[in-house]
Amino acid sequence: KVEETVKGLNVIRKNIASFLLFFFGAGFITLSTRIVWLQFVDGKKMTDRVRSQLIDNRALSTPRGTIYDRKGRELAVSIRTKSLYANPKELNKAPEVVANLLANILQLSATDIKERLTVDGSFIWLKRRLDPEDYKAVEAILKENDIHSLSFSEETKRYYPNDTLAAHVLGFVGTDDNGLEGIEMSEDKLLRGQEFKQALETDIYGIPIFKSIFFKSQYQGKSLTLTIDSNIQFIVEQSLDNAVAKTGAKGATVIIMNPKTGEILALSNRPTYNPNQFFKSGDLERKNRAVANIYEPGSTFKAVIAAAALQENIAHPDDVFVDKGYIEVSGRRIRNWSGDAYGKVTFTEVIKNSINTGFAEVGLWLGATRLTNYARVFGFGKATGIELSGELDGILFNPVDMQDADVATMSIGQSIAVTPLQLITAISAIANDGVLLKPHIIKEIRNADGTVMASTEIQPIRQAITPQVAQQLKGLLEKVVSEGGGKKGRVKGYRFAGKTGTAERLRDDGTGYEAGRYIASFVGFGPVEEVQVAAIVVLDSPVGSYYGGEIAAPVFNEIMTKVMRYLNILPNDLNFGLPNSTEQKAGYN
Repeated sequence: KVEETVKGLNVIRKNIASFLLFFFGAGFITLSTRIVWLQFVDGKKMTDRVRSQLIDNRALSTPRGTIYDRKGRELAVSIRTKSLYANPKELNKAPEVVANLLANILQLSATDIKERLTVDGSFIWLKRRLDPEDYKAVEAILKENDIHSLSFSEETKRYYPNDTLAAHVLGFVGTDDNGLEGIEMSEDKLLRGQEFKQALETDIYGIPIFKSIFFKSQYQGKSLTLTIDSNIQFIVEQSLDNAVAKTGAKGATVIIMNPKTGEILALSNRPTYNPNQFFKSGDLERKNRAVANIYEPGSTFKAVIAAAALQENIAHPDDVFVDKGYIEVSGRRIRNWSGDAYGKVTFTEVIKNSINTGFAEVGLWLGATRLTNYARVFGFGKATGIELSGELDGILFNPVDMQDADVATMSIGQSIAVTPLQLITAISAIANDGVLLKPHIIKEIRNADGTVMASTEIQPIRQAITPQVAQQLKGLLEKVVSEGGGKKGRVKGYRFAGKTGTAERLRDDGTGYEAGRYIASFVGFGPVEEVQVAAIVVLDSPVGSYYGGEIAAPVFNEIMTKVMRYLNILPNDLNFGLPNSTEQKAGYN
């Protein structure tokens, strides 16, 4: 029996061993098969599933390119900054407590912050691109109050080191680094560089483990060198502020151009804003009046009429006109701006004293077709194509629709609407021996490694008038400044030419004129013997005196006096106007 029992136990042991061997063998085969299946069949799918749980794809942009002035001085740069984000699911403090602690520093309402902290998600931005002092203040609060699940990521922020200087030229960028105005908008594709869909590693809660977004330099945006000169821009803005304070003007524009190249050396408007805090300004402050505001030019447009008359050989400097103080055209009486009757005057005196009747008569001689053709030849009725956003075409009659009264009023700068940039471009053509150039504000585009990608060349559009007529007209416009209505624009020690302008202000909706509101302006260039600069001054709705010769011409004088010194252009009278040592130290060299 013992033997039988032992044999039975051995059989049981063998059966159990066989079963276990079979069980473990089958398990091993099953496990091996599953591993092979997962590795070679389902491997990619499972890997993608894990990665989807631990990877978050976000669009990241490389830093924008730098914007420089013509001398290489920084006007807009991208700096490293911190952005604050949170994981609402892991917040260890009450949302309202955190919101109240951060509201003032983030310049957000506590209600807004609380709403963000109570969303159903594991990631939410609280404030993008914090200033360094704000970042440090938030960091201190998080540590002092032991607040978890709030942290920072590294991004770039656009910074304008000169605040309001050239604000309307530069524009600004939005939260997502998109250019929204000015050069930042018109050249956004160049400045932005490349955008990446970068996979960011996350923790088990979905919080990104941020890495630096500062990629290799070749991926960064292109840099722009503008034609703007920061020193001349500063001179203009300082004088413009003084002019607005003195005249009470509701708006103002000054543009300075090199007539020989088409380069814009300065462009400024009032009111203005700070691109670093663009959100504190409205449409009125951000509007670039130089290219996006149209107005009737008044007597400044008479320079174009004079050019047409001389070119068409229908009027000469010594031709005699008889002025009785007014002229009747299609039942409409056009008077001189001063109300005076000058009697017998030469065409030179008509130009010098801006006599409306003489210009109306010349315009009628030209006729609607030739008059509008010359306006187009000088660039009116069409945007110049400068590298700035929001430029308007202006308004120009179709000659077929014009009556004699329209021809006469257009000849004195009414019945036509222009932008300040169009007008200074046309006046620059007279200064440039009759050659109309395309204005430009970008001098050079550089790659991130510093190599030159493109340079803007001088771009002639057409020969508006002959060099001989241009030279003759320069002399006549010089008399306006030296002897006529533009005397207050005279720059002592230098020979300048120019033209004053005064016009009723058009309503913004184009339905007529605003009673009692005027636009005073002055355009000029010099030195006449070798022209270096041309400028336009426009004062919108001044209080009190509103004549261009009285309030706009002095602004031109103030600006050009400083610009001549800064450019080291010696006066004709070598004993007058030389910069002293103090001025040289201030930058006039």
